[in-house]
Amino acid sequence: MWGQVFFFVCHCDSPIGTEELAHLEMVSTIVYQLTRGLTTEQIKKAGFDTYFVDHTTGVYPQAASGEAFSANTLAVTGDVLADLHEDLSAEQKARLTYDNILRYADDPDVRDPIKFLRAREIVHYQRFGEGLRIATDNLNSKNFYAFNPSFDKK
Repeated sequence: MWGQVFFFVCHCDSPIGTEELAHLEMVSTIVYQLTRGLTTEQIKKAGFDTYFVDHTTGVYPQAASGEAFSANTLAVTGDVLADLHEDLSAEQKARLTYDNILRYADDPDVRDPIKFLRAREIVHYQRFGEGLRIATDNLNSKNFYAFNPSFDKK
């Protein structure tokens, strides 16, 4: 039973994880294309000068707040239910980020790939939802708190 759940989740998660790296590459390319060739005046006017001092127009993965990407972002616990909920949350957060970008962007060369990436986040959310349903369907039906009973056997 858990082997089937594990197979589905791993089979589902690996291609999605690879695709997420491609998302980062696409967004990074958009940012690079929008910032290459900026003049010093444009950089200062946009408030991009402090970033530019450290990274020029290179793409440095960080949140809009300036917080750099770290491995803490990958909150893996080893518990299939907790990890699937984390995955679902991450997909919704990414979708919301794309929604917010679309609120500000008016360039079709930015909007079109962002719309594509947003659609992929929705599909990923659906796949992780299926994985969660399969995992919870295979839990011990007497298990109200939805944890993996095989970990708690002594």
